[in-house]
Amino acid sequence: VLHTVAGYLLYTSLTFKYVFDHHHDDVYWCTADIGWITGHSYITYGPLANGATSVLFEGIPVHPHVGRFWEIIEKYKVTKFYTAPTAIRLLMKYGQEPLQKYDLSSLRILGTVGEPINPEAWQWYHEAVGKGRCPVVDTFWQTETGGHVLTPLPAATPLKPGSATFPFFGVEPTILNEHGEELEGEAEGYLVFRRPWPGIMRTVYRNHERFENTYFKKFP
Repeated sequence: VLHTVAGYLLYTSLTFKYVFDHHHDDVYWCTADIGWITGHSYITYGPLANGATSVLFEGIPVHPHVGRFWEIIEKYKVTKFYTAPTAIRLLMKYGQEPLQKYDLSSLRILGTVGEPINPEAWQWYHEAVGKGRCPVVDTFWQTETGGHVLTPLPAATPLKPGSATFPFFGVEPTILNEHGEELEGEAEGYLVFRRPWPGIMRTVYRNHERFENTYFKKFP
């Protein structure tokens, strides 16, 4: 996937600022692999463009012990924590005991990325990690979108466990059936976007025909 500088940088900067409600005294930690799109957008470009203080992490959540994440949050007084539902489900297996050894009172906002989060994991994250006081921003996006396209805004969007809620500014999603007809209300079909936004991918590297065929041919 090929991204270009200005639009991608603008979009990562803006989504980081609003989705994580960034303030200058925050300590932000995204646990993603820096080589994955989440690492590009929300470890590197978005936080740096906002002058954010970031924690960088290399490793896994259960080594050298299962309280590794909570230990780091306490040590650096992390205020905004962004991780994957897979990691949350893994840590759920160890129960709340590892959490009770650490002070997580610095946390203000929790985020999830990478896949849909099941309501059970959302509730555990909200209650056990955030003590019921931190909004959970369940962010839906892809490598191709460059940044968040469906996401709650903390303290502004009503939250629903397992739901990425509403589109980000300027993003116009709709659902189509196999014949390209728009579906209203509760429906199942293809999630499409009516028009582009600054962070959208520009092409597939050295294969623009593939880009057009993959993303624009089925529903022009």
